[in-house]
Amino acid sequence: MLSVSNLSLRFGKRTLFEDVNLKFTEGNCYGVIGANGAGKSTFIKILSGEVDPNTGSVAISPGARMTVLKQDHFAFDEFSVMETVLMGYDVLYKNIKEKEVLYAKEDFSEEDGIRASELEAEFAEMDGWNAESDAAALLSGLRVKEDLHYRMMSELSGSEKVRVLLAQALFGNPDILIMDEPTNDLDVETITWLEDFLLEFNNIVIVVSHDRHFLDTVCTHMVDIDFSKIKIHTGNYSFWYESSQLAARQRADQNKKMEDKRKELQSFVERFSANAAKSKQATSRKKMLEKLNLEDIQPSSRRYPGIIFSQEREVGNQILEISNLSYVHEGVTLFAGLDFTIAKGDKIAVLSRNSLAVTKFFEIINGDLEPTTGTVKWGVTVNKGYLPNENSKFFDTDYNLLEWLQQYTTSEDETFIRGFLGRMLFSGEEIMKSARVLSGGEKVRCMLSKIMLQQPNMLLLDEPTSHLDLESITAFNNGLKEYPGTVMFASHDHQFVSTVANRIIEITPNGMIDKHTDFDSYLSDEVVMGRKEEMYKA
Repeated sequence: MLSVSNLSLRFGKRTLFEDVNLKFTEGNCYGVIGANGAGKSTFIKILSGEVDPNTGSVAISPGARMTVLKQDHFAFDEFSVMETVLMGYDVLYKNIKEKEVLYAKEDFSEEDGIRASELEAEFAEMDGWNAESDAAALLSGLRVKEDLHYRMMSELSGSEKVRVLLAQALFGNPDILIMDEPTNDLDVETITWLEDFLLEFNNIVIVVSHDRHFLDTVCTHMVDIDFSKIKIHTGNYSFWYESSQLAARQRADQNKKMEDKRKELQSFVERFSANAAKSKQATSRKKMLEKLNLEDIQPSSRRYPGIIFSQEREVGNQILEISNLSYVHEGVTLFAGLDFTIAKGDKIAVLSRNSLAVTKFFEIINGDLEPTTGTVKWGVTVNKGYLPNENSKFFDTDYNLLEWLQQYTTSEDETFIRGFLGRMLFSGEEIMKSARVLSGGEKVRCMLSKIMLQQPNMLLLDEPTSHLDLESITAFNNGLKEYPGTVMFASHDHQFVSTVANRIIEITPNGMIDKHTDFDSYLSDEVVMGRKEEMYKA
């Protein structure tokens, strides 16, 4: 068990949270949520001992072992992949290193022999003889190829390092597993593997993630940081979100009788319990929801931006024609043999195991980059709205936000521009802030304001949810579902893709797969999966 008592944290006059008392119990997965700046990452750093609170304490059961997913991708560059994973079980790793020193001694004494015997007994008790095979199984499950297992970490790509550090955190069956954004830079197959692993994991998991599908699949509870308090709520993210929205609507309806409100809440809990999630935790989650005290359902203080896309005019029948498109980057073929057309109403998710391939593809079809071969032909009625993966060049200016957005509209009405910024949660003095100092999430919200002013009939979105908080992702997701125009986008957010896309195009170095289907059906099609593996191996 992990418990938190009388915890508080302040930075100057600002209180992140205070008087926090929580208990985390084994067999449960806790998703930590909160608005940007609420203190999610700081809270889990307190739990792991990296940050000291102003008051209070964190206690874990005697003998319990905690592991934390490391964020520094360069910290283990001097070690091999296998050794990096073994370091996740620190007691076992220290045992191995001490034995190596003892057995390397030329003057091996009787005392050394006794110590070596003790270490060997401890090693066997920790199942050390299977350590490397267990580590290899984790690495393979996380799609780290066998020929990399004994290579140096410095030789790996960034996404490969992410997988190794994840294996390190999972290795050795820790009693408490803490992860901050574990799905970043992982493809859908690896995320699915991680979800399955955590569903079978019987100890404590505490995770921060912006991936709503991941939170819904693995979490039994949500740890909500709001109103300078931290509370644990039963259920996954969707249950928390829908219940908080329902509670907010009820609070706004002053004329509704208390008994009617209670019946509405009870009906909501029963409905959600009956459809408690398709995960293996569904039965226990259903029981927990059925026991839920309705007084625990409270409205949230979260604010959601108003992301609503409209078209200045409807697009014609000729939208986009791609012919024999390929691109070679630094001698490596990122994609080849792309041939397709886009029809009115298509909402296309572009997939690839190589995120660089996707970015280059979007740069080419937007006209920012020449392909190695092939042509891109846009229809004359198309008005494109483009959200690139990298947007820094748009903010290399000393304009304030008001001046920045005025560049992209013919309207000189300052009230109109302020209203647009207000919809995207910029208000008061924030509007006079320099565009140069914006955070990643603020830049994306500004780019979305720019696109909404443009009223395009075709959206090109390369990883649009990067840097956004859960509230902005939810609003963006809803906006795209309602958008009447045509969309081509790439995203690692499973729920975003599965609720928006009606067509999937996967690009590979050896061709493409094009399916008019939803994302979940695409993933469950064994024929498609087999063909995809052949295309990546070819």
